[in-house]
Amino acid sequence: MLDTATASVQDNVVELRRVVRGRIGRAMRAGAARLLVITGSMGAGKSTVMAEASDILTAHGVVHAAVDLDGLGIVHDGGRRGGDIAFVNLQSLWRNFAADGVDALVVAAALETAADLDRLRAASAAERVVVCRLRAPVGIMQARVRVREPGMLQAQLVDRVAALERILDAAALEDFSIVNDGVPVTVVAREMLVRAGWLAA
Repeated sequence: MLDTATASVQDNVVELRRVVRGRIGRAMRAGAARLLVITGSMGAGKSTVMAEASDILTAHGVVHAAVDLDGLGIVHDGGRRGGDIAFVNLQSLWRNFAADGVDALVVAAALETAADLDRLRAASAAERVVVCRLRAPVGIMQARVRVREPGMLQAQLVDRVAALERILDAAALEDFSIVNDGVPVTVVAREMLVRAGWLAA
């Protein structure tokens, strides 16, 4: 009886290994057919619009994944990885998504340089990339950040809004921009998806 049970467990382990190898192989070969990057300064509404866009895509039955890049890089590693850890983590996440047949990715990320965009493209092996920049008056973005960040770095983060806006202006990596101020988030997210070619008008 014990031998039969042991054999059954071993068979299950062998099957699990086969499935995992297959998933890893598919993930390593698969790239995102579509990558939509939502960029903008702090307080522009990247995370909020990303979440709403995901809800809209879900309502339309569009298979996709949505990731806030900042959330993948909250770590203090003594500077060993520099600023690359979020991109490394995104690549790992993408392999999991791809193994489940996901072929479209929405990422919220402030793209400061062309190298940042290249790293996003490489992490997802994306075939088609569209970058949408969200804009709002600097004062509005600063007010949003002031409310969102009540902690010890509040003043520093509020000051960062204007500086990052200038960096994004100089980089000019967006394919199009949308004003995210005084308009319902659903309207903003839908316009973005239509202009990106992810939804019909």
